[in-house]
Amino acid sequence: MAAETCDVLIVGGGPAGSTCAWQLCRAGLDVLVIDKQVFPRDKVCAGWITPAVVESLKLDLDDYAQGRVMQAIRGFRIGTIGGAESETRYGGPVSFGIRRCEFDDYLLRRSGARLQTGEPVKSMEREGGTWLVNGRIRTPLVVGAGGHFCPVSRMLGVEPGGSQSMVVAQETEFRLPEHERSECGIEQDVVQLYFCADLKGYGWCFAKGDYLNVGLGREDSRGLPEHVEQFRGWLRRRGGIPRDLPGKFNGHAYLLYPDSRRKLFDDGVILIGDAAGLAYPRSGEGIRPAIESALLAAEIVLAAARQYPRAKLAPYADRLAQRFGRRIPDREAAAWLPQGLKQSLAARLLATTWFARNVVIDRWFLHAGQPALLPG
Repeated sequence: MAAETCDVLIVGGGPAGSTCAWQLCRAGLDVLVIDKQVFPRDKVCAGWITPAVVESLKLDLDDYAQGRVMQAIRGFRIGTIGGAESETRYGGPVSFGIRRCEFDDYLLRRSGARLQTGEPVKSMEREGGTWLVNGRIRTPLVVGAGGHFCPVSRMLGVEPGGSQSMVVAQETEFRLPEHERSECGIEQDVVQLYFCADLKGYGWCFAKGDYLNVGLGREDSRGLPEHVEQFRGWLRRRGGIPRDLPGKFNGHAYLLYPDSRRKLFDDGVILIGDAAGLAYPRSGEGIRPAIESALLAAEIVLAAARQYPRAKLAPYADRLAQRFGRRIPDREAAAWLPQGLKQSLAARLLATTWFARNVVIDRWFLHAGQPALLPG
């Protein structure tokens, strides 16, 4: 039987894969997206996007909000778990809470690509300058967009974990009745962020539409379930969440950009999003870097004019460095300070409105000083 063909095969239908497909389809390429999951599907994620993401995607908010959650976020409550906190309010929306099951499905359907969902990638063979995937799909270019455990990144010789700095997180999202929201004092337009005492991670709690999302992520994976349980217990004791959470906590992992050493490209293959290890180092956000890397990769692919040796894909690494900085591990400026003193200073700073707003929110989480990357 003759193999199915496409100009580009994208492995992974999340925001990175769908954004790259969207751009390539707009340019007239025949794009096939393959994903092991059937969409819509659940995805472990806090689930909010910044105005820059909305701009990059040219997202019509009125259209998107038809039957989907698009919760305007106008404030943040920042502090340490068990410590003091501060609250910052903005005059208008500075982010939007979304549900990944809705968001990812919307972007994938909008992309215009052909879809093959419910099929994992089991094999990739290089034959005469093209790839044969799963023994039945032939293509000159494969885009790896399958997240931290992307099979395309493994094909490039990278195994998940290893010596790379990895963030692990657990999260739950469930429908929250109005009376429970009122009893817990949860404000729909305020995100709560509480850092761990050792500063190796943070927990979050915020409502979006009829749903509540609670989770915690850490750079140190040891004892993550215990940290999650402690955070949940603290929120429960202070009356911030219902006593009995209906859903279980699910986990995921990803790499922070400065510490990631993943190979980004090779002959006929390029990695984007979490598959390339691009999450922001301070906040751990992966959606904006995923979308921006997809736009940059699409530009490189189109400039290659259907010929994809590694030399033509090499400028992608430079584009990423220009956008996100060089891949140099993030070293703390205050590394010489004793850990106890750093924790004490951090707790005080996080409870200070000026620091919480100008550093934590605007710089680390919103990246407000960096304009949106617009599609070509």
